[in-house]
Formats: sequence, C-alpha cells, structure tokens
Amino acid sequence: MAYMSTDSFGQKMSRLLSRVDYRKAVSESDRDAIFKLRYEAYMHEQTINPNPSRRFSDPYDESENCWVFGVYYDDELAGSIRIHKADKYAKDCPSLKTFYDVINPALSSGETIVDPTRFVVKRSVSRKVSGLHYMTLRLCWMAVEHFRANHFLVAIRPEHQAFYKRTFHHKAVCPARSYEMLHCPISLMTVSYEDAVDWVYERYPFFRSNKFERRMLFGETTETPKTRLVSEAPASRIDPAWTNSPYQQRS
Repeated sequence: MAYMSTDSFGQKMSRLLSRVDYRKAVSESDRDAIFKLRYEAYMHEQTINPNPSRRFSDPYDESENCWVFGVYYDDELAGSIRIHKADKYAKDCPSLKTFYDVINPALSSGETIVDPTRFVVKRSVSRKVSGLHYMTLRLCWMAVEHFRANHFLVAIRPEHQAFYKRTFHHKAVCPARSYEMLHCPISLMTVSYEDAVDWVYERYPFFRSNKFERRMLFGETTETPKTRLVSEAPASRIDPAWTNSPYQQRS
C-alpha cells in the first residue's frame, strides 16, 4: 500500500510538471511581478514590514552569481525562488552574512555552495494545485546537480527543518539566528549532492532533469571535486550550542 501511494504521488507530480514552466527573470516586468509575489507571501507570514512599493527585494537580487526564477503554472506566475552559486571565487550569497562562521571556511577551502532563498508560492494557485512547492524546489535540485554542489544550503525557519530532512536528508549545522530583513529566527541546514542523489531520485523521480535543461537554466559548468560537508567540519567552525539546540530536536 505504501508503494502504491508513493507511485501515485510521483505520477501526480509528473503530470503537474508537464504544466509547469521555469523562466529566468530577466525583464523588468518579470522581476517586478516576482518581487510583488514575494511581498504578498512574506506579508501573509508577517515576517517583513509593510512598505509603500508593495515589493520585496534586496541587493542580492543583483548578484552576478544569482538566478531569480519564476515558476509558471499554465502560464500564470505561481511561485519563485532565488538561487546563488557560491565558491571561493564568488562568495556572495545571502546566507553568508548570518552564518559566516559556518559558510566562509567551506568557501575558502574550495567547496561549492548552492544557496536558495526567497522561496514563495502564490496562495491562490497553491490552494487549487497541490505540489507547487515540489515544482519550485526542483529548480534547487537541478542547480545542486548541475554544479555538483558540496553544500545544498537551506536557511529556514526551525519549524521547516523536518520537511527538508525528510525530502533531501538535510542536517542542521547551527541553531536559529536573527536574519537580516526578516522578523523570525532562521536556522541553517546542508546536504551534499553526493550524499542526497540516490535518495532523491528513488523517492522523487520527477526531480530528474537532463543536461540540456540544466544548461539552459544555469549555463555551462565544470564538476566540483568531492569534499566534506560543512556539518562534518571541525567543531571550531560551528557554534557548539547547536548540538543541544531545541530546534535540532524538532525534526
């Protein structure tokens, strides 16, 4: 029965994928629509202050190592996510400032990080169409595979840890901290491509993509050598309090 349920879920997601389109936000109109969607989503969660423009963006949207995507369902903007690829040559990424003690040593040693942020879905669409969050997260996984990332980061609220642990086998690496521009504490989790790939494709086959699709979204790249996870770094890199954090126990 469990197998049938999983199979049915996979088939449902595959059908949904056939109606989803990913578009890099290049034009001002596309970016404006995404910033408006972000604002509505974050205001609904009461995690930002209101502003007259009714748009939510920050300087990281202009980073050279950044991709801002819109996720379209039947040609309607239904979700968005921003993805940074960081390494020792281009360290700029949203999570670095808050979690510098964890992330900078990894970048400086030559490891590659995929840092997705500003993950939102449109409530009016998600109420009618379940699974949009998986379609949006598929972009993250494509980036992780494309760059063979040593670290697939998620900077998230502690109550969301269980979802990422279940979906990708993420591990928490430090307790929740204050995060710039948001009214809620944010925790950091990570997993590597090599550690997650078998699990992801066995459980979520609709996350699969081909080289052409990934190259169209992220451009050309070279494979990154395998190195250790941040979560396996020496204790000096990580706040020792995280091992006793109540957030770690929630997942």
